Order: sequence, then C-alpha cells, then structure tokens
Amino acid sequence: LHCVIPSDDFKICDASLILSKFLNVELTVYFCFQRKSLIRSQQLSRPTLSIYSRTRYLVIRLKINTECIPCLFERAKFECDLAFADDNNKIETLAKIARYIGANLNPNVVPAKLGTERERIIKRMSGNDDPYRELKKDSNRVAKKLLPLANEFYDDHEDKILALIKIAAAANTMEFGVKGHDFVLENFKGEFRKLLEEELVGDIEKIRETLDRFDKILYLTDNAGEVIFDRFIAEKFKDIGKEVVISPKSGPIINDATLEDIRDIDFKGFKIVPSGSYVGLSLDEASPQFLDLFWDEDYLIFAKGMGYYETLSEFDYKLEGRLIYILRVKCLSVAHALGVKRWVLVARAV
Repeated sequence: LHCVIPSDDFKICDASLILSKFLNVELTVYFCFQRKSLIRSQQLSRPTLSIYSRTRYLVIRLKINTECIPCLFERAKFECDLAFADDNNKIETLAKIARYIGANLNPNVVPAKLGTERERIIKRMSGNDDPYRELKKDSNRVAKKLLPLANEFYDDHEDKILALIKIAAAANTMEFGVKGHDFVLENFKGEFRKLLEEELVGDIEKIRETLDRFDKILYLTDNAGEVIFDRFIAEKFKDIGKEVVISPKSGPIINDATLEDIRDIDFKGFKIVPSGSYVGLSLDEASPQFLDLFWDEDYLIFAKGMGYYETLSEFDYKLEGRLIYILRVKCLSVAHALGVKRWVLVARAV
C-alpha cells in the first residue's frame, strides 16, 4: 500500500498510529511538503520516503531512481579509462557491470550498493586495486596548497563553528566521475574560495547544540584531498576539548581517503579506526572495532559526503541526536532527497 499524506512538518504524523490502521500490510508513506526547504510533492516519484514503525520522525531514505542509473555507468566509464588501456577490456568490463546492475536494479536498492560492486568488478577485471591512486595523490598535493586559505578563512571568521562546517562542506567538492560534476584539480583554488563565501544550508544552531553535547567525535572522512582539510578541522575540534577518532576507508573505494592514503598526513595524536571498503558504510562489512564506536552513544558521528548520506539514511533514526551530515550536493538524487538545490553546501543534524 502506498499512502500519500499532506504535511508541513516532519513531526506532525505519528507513524505508529498510521501503521496501526494497516496491520499486516507493507506500507510506504509519502509526505507532500509545501515548504521550499523540504521535499515537494512533485518529487514523490524520486527517492522513496518511508516511515518506520518505531519512531515518530520522518526518515528520508535515499533509494535508487532513474537519475542514478546514467551516473552509475558514467562513473564506470570514467574508472575504466583509469584502469585499462585497451578499449576491448573496457567494453568487457562495462558489459559485466551492466549485467550486474540489470540483475540487481529494483526500487528499493541503495545506489551505494551498486556503486560498490561496480568498483569491485573493475578491480577484479583490471588487476588494479586502486585506479584512483595517482588522482588521490594529486588531490592531496593540491589541498595542501589550499590549506592556508582555509586557515585564513577560519581565523577571520567571527563564528568559528560555522567556519569549520563551511570548510568541511566546501572541501567535499573534491570528487571525480560524478555525472555533471566536472571537477578539475587545477581550478579548485578559485572554486574553493567562492564556496567558502556561499550560504550553508542547514540549522547551524542545532549543529552547534549537538556539538556542545558531545566530548567524543567519530569523524567519517570522505575523499582524498578533502582529508587534508579534515585534519585541520579535527585539530580545531581537539583544541576545544573534543576527543576525535578519524575513520578513513580500510582499502581503496572510488577516490575516498584510505588508511594508506593518510599515512603521509600528520594525524599524530588521533586514534584511527577505518570504516571498511564500501561506498558510504556497510554494517555487514565494517569491523567490530568500528561498530563498537559507531553504536557507542557517547560518540557524535560526523559523516562527510554523499556516500554516507546514501547509506546512513537507511537507519539514521537509530542515531537521532548524535549524527551530523556534512556534504556538498553534487548529484540530483541527493538534492531531491534532501530537498535542496544541486551544488549547495549542506550541514544537517539528525
């Protein structure tokens, strides 16, 4: 059963009361929002909005939609160009990816799951365990040169927390292969400077209050290059008394920063606990050490990037009050799910 409910507020509807009317029926509840900052009714055909029976709050789950499909293949082509010299090998690999996506494509699949298997197919077929290796090194090199700009912005800003959040979101621009996001390292200095002056979409007071309530932060990093700025931000959190655990990827996955990638970055004084080798997070593949921290209610989860939004939004109602998403919105699907325009800087406390 699909049920459409007009609503102006996330908390207006008690999900348990709705579900009690439809016992033994699988139910998806759609909300028609009127406010610009929320999902609008004409976007209901985009990512599915679902209500969970054990919570009073609306949970926005990013499921696959038609915008995701060409993006999955465009990134596959981009990565095949990195991994293969021979065009026949590219075609064979893309055909294998197409067969996998075709066999597993359904309205309830999360794009990150398909993206993760795409990565693994390319690695197996090419024998190259890290097609982005050189791009990641170049990204770190460029980011190091821009770090003084971030430092200057922070020093000059009256609101230090807002400054850190904007630096974190702007740095999330550093991603390759996203459909319509033609990121060029050599052009990033000018873009980064402009992004820092843009408005942040999010309730900064709620984020400030959430940060104030926690002494410990589990910092989920995203892309290489971006991780240089993460080091700066983590140090500033440490300066105000926070204990910060840094969580890169265990092994190569797209251009995300890995444990190996951050060895050349000075993270001395920080505990490092990798999150796995998955686009976003897989609870099935994460290590027990990571999961102990992830489910520890003493830790605030600071989640960087679209991949974490895609995967954590599946169950983020369980993390209510201790999760902050930080990202730059680079794809239409995430923009629709968050109810914002593409390209904006977003910070959202759950």
